[in-house]
Amino acid sequence: MAFKIVVCAKQVPDTNEIRINPETGTLIRDGVPSIMNPDDANALEMALELKDKYDDVHVTVVTMGPPQAEDLLFEALAMGADEGILLTDRAVGGSDTWATSNAVAAAIKYCGDFDILIGGRQAIDGDTAQVGPQIAEKLNLPQVTYVQEYEFSDDMKTVKAQRQLEDGYETVEVKLPCMLTCIKELNTPRYMNMKGIFADKSDSIKVLSAADVGVDLTTVGLKASPTNVFKSFTPKPKGKGVTVAGDTEKELADNLLIGLKDKQVI
Repeated sequence: MAFKIVVCAKQVPDTNEIRINPETGTLIRDGVPSIMNPDDANALEMALELKDKYDDVHVTVVTMGPPQAEDLLFEALAMGADEGILLTDRAVGGSDTWATSNAVAAAIKYCGDFDILIGGRQAIDGDTAQVGPQIAEKLNLPQVTYVQEYEFSDDMKTVKAQRQLEDGYETVEVKLPCMLTCIKELNTPRYMNMKGIFADKSDSIKVLSAADVGVDLTTVGLKASPTNVFKSFTPKPKGKGVTVAGDTEKELADNLLIGLKDKQVI
């Protein structure tokens, strides 16, 4: 019986290209390329590493978004995933983290039984780190977040995960099925391979509606989202720095003191 892995992934705007409309305070998305969320790429890489290491491993990638999010699934399949699920429906548009987790949890239930659920720590277009834990709660799964290392038991019934903290790490052992959310330190995501790029993927991707996954429409979409964004803005740039020159540490210190006195800081 196959070891089934479900990976949650999101297509996000490349934040290196994002600009904000100074008049409306909203993101300018026109012309901004979309990419696979970086932390989700680490989650997918973890799944593919398990697929490389063990026999009979099946990897399904689940995403929610507009029809163009199907491109993310093609990328995931070209990297080595077996199946892609896209939940796209106007009914789920505008969902915040709570409503998104309701919709994605329903899509995961549609996939049937699985052994482990993996996602990224957070998405770069929101940075909330809330959706993964919320999905785990709604699926009644134990969870370990901020995973930077992992090790499965020989019988693949438990996983020991090293969880990153601000001042160190903690090791947590959890029974499967469970959910793990991954950070960039976990691994280096692979590239798509040529065989995967040119393979026929038409039968490996399912495009589903809210009705298909049976989600309660009163729990998804903008109207069901309790979060309201007051304003988005670009922080004001910091003032130009000053470089202190000197050939020795003493000269550097003297020149720094002279500069601070000239500015009447001291």
